[in-house]
Amino acid sequence: MAKQSDKRKSGRGRRREPKLAFIGGGNMAEALIRGFLDSGIVRPGSICVSDIVTGRLTHLRRTFHVRTNPDNAAAVSDADIAILAVKPQSMEVALDTIASIIRDSHLIVSIMAGVPTHRIEARLGGRGRVVRVMPNTPALVGKGATGVTGGKKARRKDLETVVEFFDAVGRAVVVSESQMDAVTGLSGSGPAYVALMIEALADGGVLMGLSRETALMLAAQTVAGAADMVLETGEHPGQLKDRVTSPGGTTIAGLAALEDGALRSDLMRAVEAATARSMELGQQQ
Repeated sequence: MAKQSDKRKSGRGRRREPKLAFIGGGNMAEALIRGFLDSGIVRPGSICVSDIVTGRLTHLRRTFHVRTNPDNAAAVSDADIAILAVKPQSMEVALDTIASIIRDSHLIVSIMAGVPTHRIEARLGGRGRVVRVMPNTPALVGKGATGVTGGKKARRKDLETVVEFFDAVGRAVVVSESQMDAVTGLSGSGPAYVALMIEALADGGVLMGLSRETALMLAAQTVAGAADMVLETGEHPGQLKDRVTSPGGTTIAGLAALEDGALRSDLMRAVEAATARSMELGQQQ
């Protein structure tokens, strides 16, 4: 059963600050850097970023005052944690550039979608401790949902460390590797489902006479508020739904229309289809 993390901000001053190396400096890497720095887990001087695009390194260095290096091996050489933030199709090239300097003391954190830990371990010659994560795009605004799983040599402390870091950009949960495709289908792809729902709700508001700007704000804030109620109260969504559903009222009329349209089963099928596709992509790599 998955175990959800708690925010852990106490006690950070009592341990040595780890040095991080990002292999890849794209949008997700930038979101993580911002979240890690904002949370105080690490300071700018403890982060080094490597990327083949010089412009990205310049941007990250100027924005966050982190160190940069175009050479992957040089970036990782003095790091405690190496974060693999490249696209899956670039995995082999990226790993080959650092394999010779990876030691068993290195913690390797992969955010590469669909790449199992055993493939990373094999490419690194069995050195290093690999943890695989599946974040999602709301990490860009500090509201991410991340699945975390450990490879063959990963220790419990490694998982705790990774969860603490990814809690800095939202919430993280430890799952088995066999469940990572389901994480991809739910939270990895989920922001697109919710964006579609927000767009549809706003369209409904426009249909009923609201301006586009007002309808979109109300729809987005309603979704955000409902989500916060689930997370902060710990109550089942069904209870929260029933709380605003009075006999013969407006909400039950709307819910009846959603049931007629099979929204509930459509969302379940969406997660199922995305999970199946994630499994297919993992087998192709």
